[in-house]
Amino acid sequence: MFKGLGNLASVMRQAQQMGGKMQEVNEELRSKRVTGSAGGGMIEVEANGHGEVLRVKIDPSLQDIEMIESLVPAAVNQAAAKAKELHVELMQSVTGDLNLPGLDEAMAKFTGGGS
Repeated sequence: MFKGLGNLASVMRQAQQMGGKMQEVNEELRSKRVTGSAGGGMIEVEANGHGEVLRVKIDPSLQDIEMIESLVPAAVNQAAAKAKELHVELMQSVTGDLNLPGLDEAMAKFTGGGS
């Protein structure tokens, strides 16, 4: 009857360790930078690891408003995708040694690898 308590205690310890590591990951994601670009670098978007846009740079020679309007979303989406990849990498470094049921499936759904 009490055999499962040892496993529960182990899971609780792992969860506490993961909580501390998650704070570290969040701080690291906030400080990391990714860049998305479009139009051969005429539009650049810098974002942090959380996907928050920090800076947009538009080449001053680009005068076509319609082109700018189409290139900005492409650059933002590229930066967001890179931020998501960075987030997954850091999460996997934290969760790699934890044995939590369903974690792999949850990560696959987060990255778009699951249905």
